[in-house]
Amino acid sequence: MNKLDVMSDQQFLFGFIFVAANRIDTLLQREFKAFDVTTKQWFLSIVIDNLFDEPPTIKEAAKAMGSSHQNVKQIALKLEQKGLLILEKDKNDARVTRLKLTERSFDFWGKLREEGSEFTQALFKNVSKEDLSTARKVMQKVMTNMNAMDQEEQEQ
Repeated sequence: MNKLDVMSDQQFLFGFIFVAANRIDTLLQREFKAFDVTTKQWFLSIVIDNLFDEPPTIKEAAKAMGSSHQNVKQIALKLEQKGLLILEKDKNDARVTRLKLTERSFDFWGKLREEGSEFTQALFKNVSKEDLSTARKVMQKVMTNMNAMDQEEQEQ
């Protein structure tokens, strides 16, 4: 019997999340290398495009990504250098910077969308819709727990 067989489901899943995140990042980096973008740059663009109706602040994007303000700002600056993002001062509060995708960005990411879709299809090949639904519910509960842990820490 191997050690993975005697691990609790919680221990296995906890470790698996780290391994899967690293492996997915490595595989995506390979795919995106030809386009001179990183997975973090891609992810920030996806978050901005899909989760917000208006250009988000750096703080809002960082929260949505589960990242720090500083990390998101560095990623945003790289995207700005590539002409894929504009860092724009908020009209009502000059202390706030908003992240706005450029027209060039929409064209650029549109080209990558098909590759991203193929990657996702390959990643979840042979996984049933009901298994995906169950996994989504589990991950949503884990996210709720992490948010509660964050909230508790901030209140202390």
